[in-house]
Amino acid sequence: MGDQEADIARIKESARALKRIRDTFAERANPAEGYGVGDLGSQKILDAFDTFGSNWKIHRRQLTEELERLHGITKGAAESYETLDHELAEALRSTDDRQPKTSGK
Repeated sequence: MGDQEADIARIKESARALKRIRDTFAERANPAEGYGVGDLGSQKILDAFDTFGSNWKIHRRQLTEELERLHGITKGAAESYETLDHELAEALRSTDDRQPKTSGK
């Protein structure tokens, strides 16, 4: 088995970034919401945004769910690596404590 190293800080930051992205997706609605024909200049443009908004709502929900799932995976991975690292360090310290002390000669 090859050498493996986990950058726990980077995995944690990835989890936080995925959560921020997920939260942003969850908050965003139709980009033209609140605007009228006078603001956008045309009923066609307003209708296009309404159609986009309806489709976006469906896709946004799917993307939000996937981002939430990925956030959970990366957060869980970071926690697992951290726990494993801590347990391994404790086991090694325990083994070191049981080793006889040498006189240094």
